[in-house]
Amino acid sequence: MNRTTGHQKAVAAADSAYVLNLRNIAKRFGATQALEDVSLALRAGEVHALLGENGAGKSTLIKVMTGVHQPDRGEILLAGEPIAIGSAAEAQRHGIAAIYQEPLLFPDLNVAENIFICHQNRGAITDWRGMVREAERILASLGVSLDVRSPARGLTLAAQQSVEIAKAISLNVRVLIMDEPTASLSAHEVANLFRLVRDLRAKGVAILFVSHRMEEVFQIADTVTVFRDGRHISTRPVREVTPQSAIADMVGREMGLLERRTPAPHGEKLLSVQNLARAGVFEGVTFDVRRGEVLGFAGLIGAGRTDIGLALFGIEPATGGSIRLSDSERTIRSPRQAMALGIAYVSEDRRQLGLSLPMSISANITLPVLSRYLNRLGLIRTGQERATAEQFRKRLAIRTPSVDLAAGKLSGGNQQKVMLSKWLNTHPTLLILDEPTRGIDVGAKAEVHAMIGELAAEGIGIILISSDLPEVLAMSDRVLVMREGRQMAIFDRAEADSETVMFAAMGQTTQPAITGAAA
Repeated sequence: MNRTTGHQKAVAAADSAYVLNLRNIAKRFGATQALEDVSLALRAGEVHALLGENGAGKSTLIKVMTGVHQPDRGEILLAGEPIAIGSAAEAQRHGIAAIYQEPLLFPDLNVAENIFICHQNRGAITDWRGMVREAERILASLGVSLDVRSPARGLTLAAQQSVEIAKAISLNVRVLIMDEPTASLSAHEVANLFRLVRDLRAKGVAILFVSHRMEEVFQIADTVTVFRDGRHISTRPVREVTPQSAIADMVGREMGLLERRTPAPHGEKLLSVQNLARAGVFEGVTFDVRRGEVLGFAGLIGAGRTDIGLALFGIEPATGGSIRLSDSERTIRSPRQAMALGIAYVSEDRRQLGLSLPMSISANITLPVLSRYLNRLGLIRTGQERATAEQFRKRLAIRTPSVDLAAGKLSGGNQQKVMLSKWLNTHPTLLILDEPTRGIDVGAKAEVHAMIGELAAEGIGIILISSDLPEVLAMSDRVLVMREGRQMAIFDRAEADSETVMFAAMGQTTQPAITGAAA
């Protein structure tokens, strides 16, 4: 055997050790080089975490793996054999499936139909009873109890993800891509999801796990790969990685994890809520917010935190209790009324409720107060509008070549900054931030946290609603804990820690209903 042949066999043997091996993948969109010679190799029975800031190339690589995009150059090998993935159907035939943050189910089909939707052949007769039995068998193998004849419309997000996993198993999945699967799940639901992930790993499935939640990566991953600016930076066993080193690879500089915010001096009482309620949603909510204070809202998903924010902003008005602003009782029935009272609300859903993605950055920033920018003829003063947008671009470090760019062209972190700019432009005295760092990278998250600190120092009262407990603890002066639509406690900064808050959120606290409330 000559040396060249021996080398080729050694390379082939190394390639076949991986279920899926992407080598030197490149992809360009116009002037943007989304991927530049990146490589990623996935082993059977391994959870491989992929980290990177927004714009690092993670989503583009996933779309290459699932046939949405074809690479400009590079190769993809399945068990050592070169393949081309020209469509999502081809990816599925190769045993490659993806689960996203928002599951893609057909709401009017039942669970069994959703699981086997990719198996339907035109003109073939469907064995409905067999499909139901097989759906039940797959879900039982996952330890999931669902009525497979019930429509998907009524399923919780966690149950929808279980159906997506069952769908992947029905396709004899070899590679399962999980893109931010825990972003909207409670801690209990995340634990159940990770149980399913470990079961799949034990069955030899290769799992690519994409998440911005560092603690989850270290809990579930075997290997960690970092991308930055469309390039591969590092791949290491998880035992050789620390949160600090991973973040340094992601951002290209050293960055602390999450430092506690330095409290700002508190001024007079801005907001006083007494026994606030919305029938069938939440009740008995009582708290105050002062100038310069950050009041954090903690609790499990579905606890009612967002519903309080929607009530205060008039989107879903309260049906009981009282709201006092600057010692005057107010009734808030619409966002217009809330804005007139100095309240702004940054929604957790920037795509559906926060921004008009086809519109420009400048148009989004001025939209809530557009009348300020109209001349006598009712036409927009575009120069004034752009000047305002430029001020916010610099203030919040929005990364864009122009404020005339459509908001939909920005990364998630920069979209979040545009949405924050939009509401800061209303000059609020009370700012409600609902999941302000959801789905953005660590660099953008640190910038949003710094901005919260600056706004509090300027005397703005802030309500911070977040499912990220470390974020709530680090940023808040006091923490209000909700559970199933009821207020469990308010903890001062000194007494709020993860154990105390989580005990209250789980209904296990022995604390009185309200402690540490502002006088």
